[in-house]
Amino acid sequence: MFVKILDIVLGGLLLGGIYALIAAGLSLQYGVARVLNISHGEFIMLGAFAAWLLYAGAGISPLLSLVICSPILFLLGYALHRTLFRRLKRSSPSQGACEGNSMLASFGLLFIIQNIALIIWGGNLRGYTYLAFPVNLGGAIFAANRLVTLGFAVGIALAFYLVLVRTRLGKAIRAAAQDPKVAASLGVNIDRVLAICFGFGTLMAGVAGLLMSMCYSITPTMGLEYTIISIIVVALGGLGSIPGSFLGGIILGLIGSIVTYIQPGLALAAYYVIFMLLLLVRPTGIMGK
Repeated sequence: MFVKILDIVLGGLLLGGIYALIAAGLSLQYGVARVLNISHGEFIMLGAFAAWLLYAGAGISPLLSLVICSPILFLLGYALHRTLFRRLKRSSPSQGACEGNSMLASFGLLFIIQNIALIIWGGNLRGYTYLAFPVNLGGAIFAANRLVTLGFAVGIALAFYLVLVRTRLGKAIRAAAQDPKVAASLGVNIDRVLAICFGFGTLMAGVAGLLMSMCYSITPTMGLEYTIISIIVVALGGLGSIPGSFLGGIILGLIGSIVTYIQPGLALAAYYVIFMLLLLVRPTGIMGK
């Protein structure tokens, strides 16, 4: 029994760590930049395929791919906000209209990115074997790549949190999230900060995809499911709360692992049930205000 519990808990923590990274990125994009990025999951897919291409085509370790791809992912998100979402913000008559237009634009991005990926790679599952040797922990057997993925997910999440709470940039981001007008009056370049938030969002999504590719098969159509999961995690943790996103990701990952053990295939349905109950009982989320 102990071995089975350990297996469920570590499996849940692995999922939770990945969910936390994904949700933290979306929390920045929507909680700060006010863009409900429906194409968020497509950047998870791009990160996963980048790792697969570099490993299968050039033999580059997925862990080294993190260093190679992270700046590219950040710049891609930064450029998207500067060229698309900032213009939508300036041309929209109100904040509500801006959020609606941005969501519609991100729907367009979803289909553009997904269809380009399908043209390039087709619809088949892809995958590779990396650090797949077994490791014994307390009698439970785990693939080494899952433990490495968990360790990197936790480490990246902690590093990102320290950036937000310890650096000048992090203070500017938190100020922009609380009150953009006051932050601007104190000298914060709001447009630049919002673009940086969007860049960090795509970076976190892509990194999560890179880590996922070490453990799971990938496909060009995988993104939308993870966008839905990230929205649920953000709602669970509290809109705009990065610690809430981390906590929500871990909780949802553990729930998913338990449900998968009881009845495989019902995890996503369980997430929807949690989401609906949350909206009824505590719509602000665990750490929302």
